[in-house]
Amino acid sequence: MTHMTRREFVKGSLAAGLGLAFAAPGARVLGANGDIRIAVVGINGRGGSHISAFGGMKGVRVVAFCDVDQKVLGSKAAAFEKKSGTKLQRYVDIRQMLDSKEIDAISIATPNHWHSLGTIWACQAGKDVYVEKPCSHNPFEGHRCLEAARKYNRIVQHGTQSRSSPSWARQVAAIASGKYGKLLVSKAAASKDGSGRWSIGFKPIKEPPENLDYNLWLGPAPQQPYHENLVHYNWHWFWDFGNGEIGNQGVHQMDIARWAIPGGTLPQSVISLGGRWVNSTEGHPPYTDQAQTPNCQLTIMDFGGPLLVFEVIGLVGRAGADGKKYPNNVGNEFYLEAGAIKGGKFYPKGSDKAEDLVAVDVKMGPGEDHFGNFIEAVRSRKIEDLNADISEGWLSSACCQLGNVSYRLGKQVSGTTKPDVLGKHEEIGKSWDKVLETVKGAIGLDVSKGTYQLGPMLKFNPKTEKFSGNAKANALLTRPYRKPFIVPEKV
Repeated sequence: MTHMTRREFVKGSLAAGLGLAFAAPGARVLGANGDIRIAVVGINGRGGSHISAFGGMKGVRVVAFCDVDQKVLGSKAAAFEKKSGTKLQRYVDIRQMLDSKEIDAISIATPNHWHSLGTIWACQAGKDVYVEKPCSHNPFEGHRCLEAARKYNRIVQHGTQSRSSPSWARQVAAIASGKYGKLLVSKAAASKDGSGRWSIGFKPIKEPPENLDYNLWLGPAPQQPYHENLVHYNWHWFWDFGNGEIGNQGVHQMDIARWAIPGGTLPQSVISLGGRWVNSTEGHPPYTDQAQTPNCQLTIMDFGGPLLVFEVIGLVGRAGADGKKYPNNVGNEFYLEAGAIKGGKFYPKGSDKAEDLVAVDVKMGPGEDHFGNFIEAVRSRKIEDLNADISEGWLSSACCQLGNVSYRLGKQVSGTTKPDVLGKHEEIGKSWDKVLETVKGAIGLDVSKGTYQLGPMLKFNPKTEKFSGNAKANALLTRPYRKPFIVPEKV
């Protein structure tokens, strides 16, 4: 396959007709009065938070919107212009937007499968980048983002906001202090109510709406028919575009969990199990919908001693078949030799009495919040000012994706199957029991009388970033790309 950079593509196909110019690598020209000029890419949903954050900052101007849905683009741009009294540049195609010399940085809130390509192209065009989590659709892409940031001397912030939280930083520092002995288990949960966690039903194949440039929306993903469960949110639950809940809300908790592991980069092994179990839909097999990713998933990683345990249960927050409402559970806990850290407090082993954490020094980057931290680093040009540099973001994104590799290679096994990994630590067994209990209570499905998906235990080499002796697993570390939207092997 011949790989082509954004610059090469535009030169060969767009520049001749549009006379587009390119910023030299590393070049950056600020707007009037030193303002940093921001373009937001993907302005529906999470993009609105980007617009609000940057739009309210002193010394920052939101100057452009880019979205493949012209209806969304028109309405959001008109509302912003009315409120701010300023005129926006409007783009459907990110490639054209990146050639504007009136943009210093871009903020990416597109679907996951566009995050890396948008980041790489922006770095090549001399723009700094704030990219939403996860920064990639697969591990190959994530590492290319890091390489592009360094090669083109760009500031790239990853949208894992907990890195800008002094509370989480203090907990991580307390673990690193050694006061409580070795970390045994870094446990995370991303179990919340919301769109697509219960059921998305089934939507028929149809022609894309005229306001949507579906070819651009697909971008790097394989060509396929359109249906309304893809645009604008439920793409999260399809492998070609999203990464399931572990790679949606879960990236935040994964990042904290990995951050807490001393020297933790990528795991030495990973296994994942679970299923997609939802309310029945008339005319379709029971407990199924159109989505592909699991809504209940338990993933265990070994970091050469410390275990990372990740729990996802999507059937929470609503009254279930048994009349009970199973609570949302989004957060992190840390189990050490001397006890556990929960909710920012330390609980000695064998005691339910909370203690204040050991006093530790915590140094955060500049800026009032995560978006502000990005802007401060754009001004200083210091990578070390970033609280969530892309070097951290790609690793946490990859951890989510490695869990999904095991899950996707799994097989349906009897619901009574108890893999050995469940006995490695009591918190692992507790999580699996919780999954089974919630599924039964919420939708009336007794998994023990059916089956679940059990992934293989995969050995992984953090240095080579490859699985050991498993070609099928290694194939899922990347994907075939659809021309011309190719994530290059060399950026």
